[in-house]
This record gives sequence, C-alpha cells and structure tokens, in this order.
Amino acid sequence: MKIFFFIVGFISLFLGSLGVVLPVLPTTPFLLISLYCFMRSSKKLYDFIVNHRVLGPYVNDFISGKGIPLKTKKRAIALIWISISTSAYFFVDSLTIRIMMFSIATIVSNYIWSQETKEVTN
Repeated sequence: MKIFFFIVGFISLFLGSLGVVLPVLPTTPFLLISLYCFMRSSKKLYDFIVNHRVLGPYVNDFISGKGIPLKTKKRAIALIWISISTSAYFFVDSLTIRIMMFSIATIVSNYIWSQETKEVTN
C-alpha cells in the first residue's frame, strides 16, 4: 500500500508543480493530495513540499489551520467545474461516468467552500 501512496503522491506532485506555471491546472488540490499520500509513504517528500520555497506557500496556510483565501477558493472551484464540464462534454460518453464526475466535483467544491477562509491583508 505504501508504494500505491508513493506513486499517487508523485503523480499529484507533478501535476501540482505544473499548476504553478499553467493557470488552468489547479495547484493546491494536487499538492494537498501529494501531502496526504506522502504522509503515508515518504516523510522526506512530505517535508520537501512543506519546506519548498515555491510549493510550500500553496499548502502551509491550509495545513496550519489558517484557512484558504477567498480568491483561492473561488478560483479552485471555478477550475474544477470548468475542467469537469469540459471533460464530461468532450471526452465522456457514459451518463453514469458523467454523473460520477459531477458528483465528485460537487463534493470537492463543498469541501473547499466549507474550509476556514483566511483573511488577506494588503
């Protein structure tokens, strides 16, 4: 099982890292998946993400309990719905799979929205 978490963590780390430079790919959700997986498979990679100068800021407020900025919540939810809708419309023929995709998007959106909102000061 440790190998499974390592592989999923590495894939999500790769996707999250791409999200830093590609605006249509959400960074934080993939990095949080990586942290979850690396907590179960590799403390070294978990620490790498948390302490990384570029990747760390995406997840540190969340894992420390400070919350997620409102702008980030809105962007993440919008990107989830854009990517799920596009995928469902162009790439999925099965109604059952589409229903599953939209159900997952709803659950993830509700989860993100229910998290503590971090007050951003300028």
